[in-house]
Amino acid sequence: MSDVVLKLQNMGRSFKQAGEDLLILKDVNLEVKSGEIVALLGQSGSGKSTLLQIAGLLEPPSVGTVTINGTDCTKSSDKRRTEMRRNEIGFVYQFHHLLPEFSALENVMMPNLISGIAKAKSKQKATELLTIMGLEHRLTHRPAKLSGGEQQRVAIARAMANNPSVLLADEPTGNLDEDTAEIVFQNFVDLVRKQNVAALVATHNTELASRMDRIVHVRDHHLIEV
Repeated sequence: MSDVVLKLQNMGRSFKQAGEDLLILKDVNLEVKSGEIVALLGQSGSGKSTLLQIAGLLEPPSVGTVTINGTDCTKSSDKRRTEMRRNEIGFVYQFHHLLPEFSALENVMMPNLISGIAKAKSKQKATELLTIMGLEHRLTHRPAKLSGGEQQRVAIARAMANNPSVLLADEPTGNLDEDTAEIVFQNFVDLVRKQNVAALVATHNTELASRMDRIVHVRDHHLIEV
C-alpha cells in the first residue's frame, strides 16, 4: 500500500445561506493508498457526505485541491472530471439503486456496456465480480428476488465494474441488519483487496470501522485521524 491514489489537500467547503457563509469543512487533508480502506466517521450533519461528494468530483471544493492518481481534478475541465468519475471512481450508497428490470448480472454489466466494452467481455467481468461477492448462484435473479444484503453486494460489484482506482462508500451497510452487514462488509473487504482499490467508507458502525486500516473523524469542520 505505497501508492497514494486519492489526495485531499487544504480542502474546504462552505455554502451561502441567507447571505452568510455556512462552513462545512475546513483545512481537510487526507491521503488514501491503493488497497487501503479508510473509515470516515462523524455525527449526522458533520460533513461526511459532503466530503465524499467532493472526493468523488460530484461537487467542487471552495478551496484546496482534490488529486486522483496525480491529476489535480480541481483544475480539470468539466469533461475531464466526468471522464474521471466514469473511469476512476466507483460509488456505493446506503440504498442499492439497482435497475429492477435487469438481472444481477445485467446490472453489473451496465457500466461496461455504457463505456462501449463488448458484451462478452462485460459479462465475463460482471460474473467475476459477482463471484467474488458470493453471488455466483444469483446471476440471473432480478433485484426483487434478492435479499437486501444480496442487492447491496450487487451494487458494490457494479461500482467496481469499470476497474476504478477509488471506491467511495456512503453507509454501505447502514440499511442492513447486523448479521447481513457482516457478510456484506467482508465481501466488500475481499473485493477491495483483490482489486487493489483505494476505499473511503463513511459509516456510523464503529465496530466495522475498527476493522478497517485507518479511522478519520469529521469533527468541528476538520478531519482528525485517530
